[in-house]
Order: sequence, then C-alpha cells, then structure tokens
Amino acid sequence: MSPTMRRYVRYALVLLLSVALILFAQEIKLIKNPDSTPITSMTFVGLGILWLFSFIGVIIADLMKLVPIKVIRDFPILGWVSITSLSLCLVSDFFVEAIQAVDFLAITTPILTVAGISVANRLVDLRKTSWKVAIVAVFVFAGTYVCSALLAQLGLFLAGN
Repeated sequence: MSPTMRRYVRYALVLLLSVALILFAQEIKLIKNPDSTPITSMTFVGLGILWLFSFIGVIIADLMKLVPIKVIRDFPILGWVSITSLSLCLVSDFFVEAIQAVDFLAITTPILTVAGISVANRLVDLRKTSWKVAIVAVFVFAGTYVCSALLAQLGLFLAGN
C-alpha cells in the first residue's frame, strides 16, 4: 500500500472514530433526556454523509496543495469541508434532512474534546510565553463575560417593555 493511500486510510479511520463518538454522545444525551433527538436509521445516514463530506474535504485539501496559488494551497481542511458541505447541501435537500437527524450537541461534544486535546498538547509552548499574556487573557475573558451579561440584561430589559 502506498504512503498516500495509507494516509487516506488513517484519515478515514479517524473520521470514523469521530462519527462513532458523535453517535455515542447522542446516545448518552438520549439516556439523560429521552425527549431529545432519537437515533433512527436517518441518524446513521446523516453520520455517513458527515463522514463523506469530511473525507471529500480532506481529499480536496490534498489536491489543492498542488495548485501554485498560495492562498488556495494554504487554505485549511476545515474550509474545504465547509465548502463541500455547503455546496452539496444546496444541491439536495436530502443531505440537510439526513444531517438534521443527528443531534447538534452530539456533534459539538467530540469537536470540543478534540479542540481541548489540541490545546493541551501546546501547553509547553504556552509556558514559554510571557506571564503578561495570562493577565491579558484574564481581562479579555472578564470583559467578554461582562459585556455578554450587559447585552443579555439589555435584551431582557427591552423585551420586558
């Protein structure tokens, strides 16, 4: 098996693991809240479509690395997956209906897990930065929280009148 084919098989298996985690998260949510999105045959079709869109995005990203235009060559895989998904969902409503059978929270849980792991892998790099970054981060988080709370309060105030 060629190295390129081996890499694609690895990508396919990682994507399959991600789809399995989405299904697991949806099942756990269904156990905790029986009124949530049920797991039906359309859920499996939706997960298969999500897997297919992701895999097509990976292949397109690899093919675009051969293009001499730097912007296209450096475009991230997530962008290609998004463009693929949007294009194919505009072509057929079936894709949209199938993906709607997959619970949104079940999709976000594995994504946030992977994001957390990727951040944890870079903690060594974070230690090398200045301590001043931590102070700026605290003020950014506090400012975001306070501004969000103020906007929510304003919305509640305007809705009450």
